[in-house]
Amino acid sequence: MASVLVVEDDQFVRSALIRHLTEASHTVRSVGTALEALREVAHFRFDMVVLDLGLPDLDGAEALKMLRGITDVPVIVATARDDESEIVRLLNDGADDYLTKPFSVEHLSARMAAVLRRSRAAGGEAALPSVIRVGGLAMDPLRRQAELDGTALDLTRREFDLLAFLAGRPGVVVPRKELLAQVWQQSYGDDQTIDVHLSWLRRKLGETAAQPRYLHTLRGVGVKLEPPAPERPA
Repeated sequence: MASVLVVEDDQFVRSALIRHLTEASHTVRSVGTALEALREVAHFRFDMVVLDLGLPDLDGAEALKMLRGITDVPVIVATARDDESEIVRLLNDGADDYLTKPFSVEHLSARMAAVLRRSRAAGGEAALPSVIRVGGLAMDPLRRQAELDGTALDLTRREFDLLAFLAGRPGVVVPRKELLAQVWQQSYGDDQTIDVHLSWLRRKLGETAAQPRYLHTLRGVGVKLEPPAPERPA
């Protein structure tokens, strides 16, 4: 059972989602505007937010950015927009997953279950090593803290999960399907999701895809993390 906030201004869709989620034993609160959603997450703890983008008071994409400013709660975006660049922008802005309208309640349930599994798996971190070190990168799974050369990295929940998973397998090429299964808890998905998160991480690690230091992509194979090669003396 999860505590879910439904942000949807269409009363018919909203009622259907509330009914379905309640029947699935979730605790549901619902609002119809972005400002109400921000007020809710500021006062209540939720396990999941289902966010419609077509809100009357504020564009849902802007609402997503504002939500990310005050909470790290998993967010599934529901949108009628199927433009690829728009989806990438939503993922960049902090969405954990998305659904393109119209969608079935079964599809929503499957996506919610995958996101919640990953979110709740964070509670089992005690079995992980205290600190993972790869070169100048230090990952502390217990405290969910990361440092690069002694400087703290500001990572989102998903960025941390992805980097920690790769750091725990230094030098090993991890197939994209395995990343989707282990980090996103999905048996299928869009490689673009992985690429977007790798792009964020590279920016925070001070590298690029063209000039990688830690994160290396092997086209058609997978991704690996390894310490930078030592610099050769001039």
